[in-house]
Amino acid sequence: MSEETKQTTGEETPETQAGAEQETPQAEAPETEKNEKAGKAKKKKEKTYTLTREQMEAAELAAKQLEAVKDQFVRQTAEYENYRKRTTKEKENIYQDAKGDTIKAFLAVYDNLERAAASEGGEDSPHKKGLEMIFQQVKDILKKLGVTEIEALGNPFDPERMEAVMHIDDENLGENMVAQVFQAGFMLGDKVIRHAIVQVAN
Repeated sequence: MSEETKQTTGEETPETQAGAEQETPQAEAPETEKNEKAGKAKKKKEKTYTLTREQMEAAELAAKQLEAVKDQFVRQTAEYENYRKRTTKEKENIYQDAKGDTIKAFLAVYDNLERAAASEGGEDSPHKKGLEMIFQQVKDILKKLGVTEIEALGNPFDPERMEAVMHIDDENLGENMVAQVFQAGFMLGDKVIRHAIVQVAN
């Protein structure tokens, strides 16, 4: 059989077989090289590092410094929070004091309206009715501002809220009881802005 016939029929010759055998290792070479590189990379990742004594001491020092900074931050945060609360309270106290002083200045008007509304005669007078309405309006405004009148009449004398200017003996009243109120006292919240002037019995 001639070479031309062999090529036509597609039969493999010894030379063709040898060429195929030589080509196979060349095709596998890149895959093997890739596996070797992957193995080296894995070993590189698995490599462990050991620290020297100096490195350990430096790491401990850094940890201590970090803890100190953390403690300082916590303290400064607490100090700032206390400062914020203190200044807020001081501002509130200043506002309440200013508010109390302003209201106290108008209490003289309250006293005059109270006396005028309580005066006898002219019950049908439009002027008296007008005064009573104005007096009630003033009381409503004070209530909205948080001002309350000190309840003194018929109650035990309280030196923190009342000022005694007279003393009487009265068998109908208990000891140290308020018999009469000469001037109403007022409070703004828990603070006395004007003491009640009273007469105390027994």
